[in-house]
Amino acid sequence: MNVLDRTAHRALAVAGLLALPCREAARVDPNRPLLASLLAGQCLGEGCLPPDLGLGAPACRQLIDDYFTGFALPPCPRHTERVPEWSDLQKLLLDHRGGQRTSERWVADILATACTGADHLWQDLGLTSRDELSRLMRVNFPSLAAANTGDMKWKKFLYRQFCAAEGIYVCPAPSCGVCKDYAKCFGPEQ
Repeated sequence: MNVLDRTAHRALAVAGLLALPCREAARVDPNRPLLASLLAGQCLGEGCLPPDLGLGAPACRQLIDDYFTGFALPPCPRHTERVPEWSDLQKLLLDHRGGQRTSERWVADILATACTGADHLWQDLGLTSRDELSRLMRVNFPSLAAANTGDMKWKKFLYRQFCAAEGIYVCPAPSCGVCKDYAKCFGPEQ
């Protein structure tokens, strides 16, 4: 399938998901189109998320029933291992949630799970672009999104925030260059 066909196929998948019935609270939730894009990406085999999106089967079923009633995720052979810092990443996200909607918790869990992937976070989520991920961050975690003043790549930014909040000196950040204690590790020896 060429890029144009894939883009058109994805757009049809998103439109199909958004045409499904949903609960009234979901209809007005700005996460609904973002979740539709994420699910469309999963259906196209994009991203690294497991079949339950990292939510666990009951919560994933609840999300789908509330937001896309009648939808069934296709079988997906992917399995991700939770990284040791998963709960810390989840806490970081939840500590910065907007507090406007219950879907923010699901999004935090999905994002923390996608951090196990090897690509950019938007790709690991199966989204269309970094802009779409930035929108997801602004909608769900506005104070965290506002703190990314340098427009750092999101996965690196999240790990940088995690390291800074925890005072971790052996930082699990994707790059040592983003660690606040860089000079302690790479400065001149005395």
